[in-house]
Amino acid sequence: MLESLRAIQNTKAGKAILATIMGLIMVSFVIWGIGPVFNGFNANQIATVGGSTVTVDAFRQAYQGESQQLQQRTKRVITNAQAHQYGIDTQVLSRLVSEAVLDNQASALGLSISDPQVAKAIVSDPSFKGANGQFDRGRFNAILRENDTNEQSFVREQRAVYLRQELVQGLVGAVRTPRVALDALHRFQAETRSLDYVVLPASAAGDIQAPDDATLQKFFDDRAPSFRAPEYRKLVVLPLLAATLARPDQVSEADIAKLYDGVKDARYTTPEYRTLQQIAFPNEADAVTAAARIKAGTSFADVAAERKLTDKDIDLGRVTKGGLFDKAVAEAAFGLPADGVSDPVKTAFGATIVRVAAIEPASVKPLADVASELRAEIAASRTGDAIRSLHDKVEDARASGQDLAAAAQAAGLSARTIEAVDATGRDKAGQIVDLPESEALLRAAFASDVGVDNETVRTRDGGQVFYEVASIEAGRAQSLAEVKPKVEAAWRSDKTVKRLATKAGDVVKAIDGGQSLEQAAAGLGNLSVQHVADVRRSGGTGLNAATVAQAFSVKVGSAAAAPGDGETRVVFKVLGAVVPPINPDETQTKQFEAQYKSWLSEDMLTAYLTTAEGRIGVRINPDAYLAAIGNNS
Repeated sequence: MLESLRAIQNTKAGKAILATIMGLIMVSFVIWGIGPVFNGFNANQIATVGGSTVTVDAFRQAYQGESQQLQQRTKRVITNAQAHQYGIDTQVLSRLVSEAVLDNQASALGLSISDPQVAKAIVSDPSFKGANGQFDRGRFNAILRENDTNEQSFVREQRAVYLRQELVQGLVGAVRTPRVALDALHRFQAETRSLDYVVLPASAAGDIQAPDDATLQKFFDDRAPSFRAPEYRKLVVLPLLAATLARPDQVSEADIAKLYDGVKDARYTTPEYRTLQQIAFPNEADAVTAAARIKAGTSFADVAAERKLTDKDIDLGRVTKGGLFDKAVAEAAFGLPADGVSDPVKTAFGATIVRVAAIEPASVKPLADVASELRAEIAASRTGDAIRSLHDKVEDARASGQDLAAAAQAAGLSARTIEAVDATGRDKAGQIVDLPESEALLRAAFASDVGVDNETVRTRDGGQVFYEVASIEAGRAQSLAEVKPKVEAAWRSDKTVKRLATKAGDVVKAIDGGQSLEQAAAGLGNLSVQHVADVRRSGGTGLNAATVAQAFSVKVGSAAAAPGDGETRVVFKVLGAVVPPINPDETQTKQFEAQYKSWLSEDMLTAYLTTAEGRIGVRINPDAYLAAIGNNS
């Protein structure tokens, strides 16, 4: 029963489907909303699905696991409130309920998997294989211990997983991407257009007189929230970073050489590549005869042609020795000189003769070329102890009641004070403030308060950033008098953009009425007409996103206008469009097909689960749910 599952898992499309399905197994309640809630739960029930139960313990374990994975990815502590903000709790509950629905359906359909099949699947799992490629009992036991489970519980859970996968495979395994959908995706991605265009500068709007007080006041009143002063926070920051604590001058040449020897093969060695051709024969006698003819002077290509083989048929590609599946072929091919032809080689599929079309020798970067890189790496790796030591010193000082600035001084360090920064990282002058791990630090600082002893923010290089909120300047509404220059500049910009939009609209009408773009450009002050070809929806030709989007929304031969950069306006005419023929063998086409197949599979599974949920009945225990995620509100 598992063979079909294994087969689909070995394909990119199959992996995409099963990753989508079994990763979260659909965030069903996020999509559908939580179903009816009833009384009658016991203390350890967070949900019931038909006759099955999702326990509080199972939810907590899954919830903690997801939260820990998120912490590992973000390299910082994730609170319950943040996990809820990310939707971890609803995703976990949805996954567990969806799994229970699938378990219920598998049971109703009488699906089962024998013990030998489960054992075979576990033994074949790459996660449990050792260095020799075989199942490693020690590694298996270690992974179970790391995940706080035992063999009996793991096997029971895997049996359920395999049954769910079998059910899902039966539902969506035969899904195919419709050709019309593939053509549409191909057109959207591959279509290119050519344009002629001009850019109307802000000066084309003409002179704009200063507004009177009443006009400016109305403009301000209509947009008062956009001129509101943001909340600013005064921060004290103490970064402990590997880059600043590293001491490259203390790394010896011997240490560099030792690391180089250890990583040379993996990081600095380019293996030998060979471009190979092969002719396969149904039996060894034919191969021996062909090899003798080649040695006598018949060319390899002629022998291939006689067997009606094309260049594509005999091409083994550009490969390394380790990249060849058949070791006998690898040994023969990599023992030949350039243009050499092997003797017949026995393989699992018959006999073959191999030719070396080209050789690219192996190369190794010398130590001298990478010494500085390795020196910095060693220095950074040695900062871990220094960071931990300084961290402990600062924490000890803070525990005694000192603020962060004083604690830093006690540890022989100097904290930095940021007088004012808003949540976007700008100071009162609107300039970006240079902060370590800026995004994470600002998010944490604006979730904290004055006087709070905060957890450090982890950095990508293994460092830590202490921070403290010294004071908070609340956001507030500002009067026109406080921001008058900014308001007047915004009014002028708004007026300019509107005038240019009107002028561009008039030009578009004139072009669609028969005037050429060159004539229109001359009438606008001899503006330069520019041409661009190969415009794609993905951009990349120098045109902004608004212009590209508009270029694909009008017919070929039509004119249109779009906002340019800043206050400018772009007027263009679409000259032509080209959609190259679809090639089913291209990587991109296969990716389109796999992606659309995944979408269809997801929709089908969603519909199936929706129907099954309604028939089986799902009940959620809100009290147990809130208690499990630590929400006491």
